[in-house]
Amino acid sequence: MNRMVSRLCACLVAFSLFAALCGGMVARAADGFDYNYTYTYDYWGDERQSPDAYRTSAMLSSVSLGLETPMRTPRGLTVSGNDIYIVDTGNNRILQVARDGENFTLTRVISEISGDITPNTLSAPQDVFVMADGTLFIADTNNNRILKVDRNLNLLSVFTRPTDATFDQSMAFLPTKLVCDTTGRVFCLAQNVNRGLMKYEADGTFTGFIGASEVKYTWYELVWRLLSTKEQRAQQASFVPTEYNNIALDSEGFFFVTTQTFNSNELTSGAAKPVRRLNAIGTNILIENGTSHVIGDLQWARGDKNITNSGPSKFVDVTVLDNDIYSVMDKTHNRIFTYDKQGNLLWAFGGVGNMDGYFLNPVALEHQGYDLLVLDSQDCCVTVLTPTEYGKLVYKATEQYHAGEYAASADTWREVMKRNGNYDLAYIGIGRALLQQKQFKEACDYFAMARDSRNYSEAFRYYRSEWVEQNIGWIFGIVAVLLVVPMVIGHIRKIKWEVDNA
Repeated sequence: MNRMVSRLCACLVAFSLFAALCGGMVARAADGFDYNYTYTYDYWGDERQSPDAYRTSAMLSSVSLGLETPMRTPRGLTVSGNDIYIVDTGNNRILQVARDGENFTLTRVISEISGDITPNTLSAPQDVFVMADGTLFIADTNNNRILKVDRNLNLLSVFTRPTDATFDQSMAFLPTKLVCDTTGRVFCLAQNVNRGLMKYEADGTFTGFIGASEVKYTWYELVWRLLSTKEQRAQQASFVPTEYNNIALDSEGFFFVTTQTFNSNELTSGAAKPVRRLNAIGTNILIENGTSHVIGDLQWARGDKNITNSGPSKFVDVTVLDNDIYSVMDKTHNRIFTYDKQGNLLWAFGGVGNMDGYFLNPVALEHQGYDLLVLDSQDCCVTVLTPTEYGKLVYKATEQYHAGEYAASADTWREVMKRNGNYDLAYIGIGRALLQQKQFKEACDYFAMARDSRNYSEAFRYYRSEWVEQNIGWIFGIVAVLLVVPMVIGHIRKIKWEVDNA
């Protein structure tokens, strides 16, 4: 009896240890990679586990690049063709890295330029933009200038503090982020400037600001300010526009900007707009037709034990692929959120940590083809993320739809559904493809499964019109019968009455 009890206890202990080990293990996909690294949200705003859309394929560190002086607080990242430019702010230099497949080679260290300029060295640069012809625009922050140099680093022109009255002359010009359009015009963000994007013509002439946010205030704040004394008003925070913290260009030449200036109440109402797409006159034209606003995490402090990583998402950078799908980098939870052109969340992944695919202090996000590159200022490295087969299928389905290949798009979305049956966007994608193929009833079914009322209403309207057209003969027949039969009955009754009273 005692032996049986001992064996039973041993089995229970072994089972408990096995369960604990299994509980601590990471779920695995069929190919052996992590499976709980990525998630999305359903219609109700609840998280749903998703197959991984991206996996780490390379890490560019000081060691892997063979740097004698390790990187120190890098702040900027730019991609041009096969070249990757890392702005090593702490070392006053820019690292140019050539990519050949999975091989990365340091080809040039940019720390000084040639030309009639003093100083000719960089000082705490924070960003660089590279044109197709190799021309570089460098945000030389602590030297209070933007440098335009050719591919051989010969000085072409210098963009300095505007002498325009619209720029506070008591404030230093500290450019932090910049982009350049195809005509050579420069659009930059500068520290402590909250009037939008600063615009310079190709010849260096400052021509003003675009995209300044509206000043927001409540009636209570306005009335209180009007009734306050001069001394009280001096102690109150000024009503100032939102300050942008990063900028990117899409394939159509529109500006994507991010901002962290908002309160949590504005996020839930949709008033915050932490990501914006600005046209040439600065109007926000970002489409948000998804089930939620483009705000990153919907459930704040999602299981995070570290209080410093709680609160709403705050984006530090955005990058836009050629297919109009864009990704934003969240500095609160160190996650990447990817949205399609309509504002639907495709996936979210990442986190705080030093494992592959996790980050300590992400400051910049770029793309190279479909690959995503993340610059970590604390870890001093660039993480290269490559899409998985699942991620490629989602991209393929989206691109097929926009190319008018609706049947192929529906088939690809069905492949996505096989891998992720909880993915509402797959149902919506199939429904939209069926809608374009004029299969309205079937489209309604898929929209209903995804609880997509907007697309369902459109599909049902077409289905109703189609049904009426197909049954118009029966409808007129029934209407005719309903009109004629009472007339015939009345006529018969009239004849009968006349006969009875003859």
